[in-house]
Amino acid sequence: MGMRTVRLDDETEQVLKQLTRTTGWSVSAVLKQGLMALREHVAHHAQRRPYEVYRRLDLGPGGYAIAPSTESRRGVVAALKRKYRR
Repeated sequence: MGMRTVRLDDETEQVLKQLTRTTGWSVSAVLKQGLMALREHVAHHAQRRPYEVYRRLDLGPGGYAIAPSTESRRGVVAALKRKYRR
């Protein structure tokens, strides 16, 4: 079992006192429950897949690409031909 020294600001100290009074738990029990809740919260948010992040981005209407990224050379040639009308 590890021992830690934690410094709390006044507001956090008041919240801790309120929680210990309300629940009847020790300071250690309250802090342990808080850590467990934070672990679940982080695990839930860390499970987001890249597509979920991509889906939330506002990329605009799109549809203006000359060629797919796998054929960028062909796209550059087409853009230059359009620009110089050859």
